[in-house]
Amino acid sequence: MEILDLTHEITDGMPVYPGTEAPSLKQANTIEEHGFAEKLITMVSHTGTHMDAPAHIVAGRRTLSEIDINDLCGKGCLIDLRNVKGNITPEHLKPYETELRSAKIAVFWTGWDRFWGEEQYFADFPVMNEDAARFLISTGVKGIAVDVISMDSVDCFTLDIHKVLFNAELFVAENLKGLERLSGKDFDIGIFPLKIRQGDGSPIRAVAFLR
Repeated sequence: MEILDLTHEITDGMPVYPGTEAPSLKQANTIEEHGFAEKLITMVSHTGTHMDAPAHIVAGRRTLSEIDINDLCGKGCLIDLRNVKGNITPEHLKPYETELRSAKIAVFWTGWDRFWGEEQYFADFPVMNEDAARFLISTGVKGIAVDVISMDSVDCFTLDIHKVLFNAELFVAENLKGLERLSGKDFDIGIFPLKIRQGDGSPIRAVAFLR
């Protein structure tokens, strides 16, 4: 079985959501001075390749520690959205309906990770409209993973698509990379966050298991 890493590295100066504090990685202890190496890592819970729990936006919905681990790993459905400009509509998703209904996690491949580290990464990426979000929910998937910064455009302060998904208790994983390696493949995908009590989100190691 081949395993593919779909995760951006966490580094000083890495891209973060506009207005978010960038992570800090400091060498707290060294082998030379202390006999062991440790880093002091300071970052918000939605840094880099990360997962949003429904409680991130909607009060009373599931936190990280309340999500069944079995929902975070399973059959993935890769949806090719590289040619979509603007809104993703139900018509973009319906060709994948049969596969989605047998999948656990929808994976949106926009190719936007090619802009990682550039200003373009934060603008004009395709996002679902509400009809598409409701269609996705109707297929029964447990979560969605995307290679963009957010399920809503950066200038959408009401976070409407997040709210639709989270009210249905779906989780979201954002900022994946390298999804082109899944094209034409049968795969399972794992979204593995830190187990933070009442967590709203966490950096993840996102991996694909090729069958």
